[in-house]
Amino acid sequence: MTLTLDIRPEVQAELARQAAAQGRPIESVAASLLEQAVRPPAGPPPDADLIDIGSPVRGLLSDEEVDRLFARNPSTGRLVDLP
Repeated sequence: MTLTLDIRPEVQAELARQAAAQGRPIESVAASLLEQAVRPPAGPPPDADLIDIGSPVRGLLSDEEVDRLFARNPSTGRLVDLP
C-alpha cells in the first residue's frame, strides 16, 4: 500500500536521522513506526487473572526464597491498640 503523508519538517528530519542511524531507508523506518502504533499494547489482556499474569515468573524462586523475601518484620517497636 502506498500512503502519502504531509509531516512537519522537524518530524521528517527526525525520521531521516533515525533511518541514517539504522542504515535503513526513511520509508522503512516510517512504516515500522506505523506498524508499531497499530499493534495492541504488550501485556496481559484486560480480563487476565492474577495467575495468568504471574506465569512468566512462576518457578524462578524456591518456596524458601519467597518466604525470606516476604517475611514479616518481627519488630514490636510499634504499639497496636486492639478493641
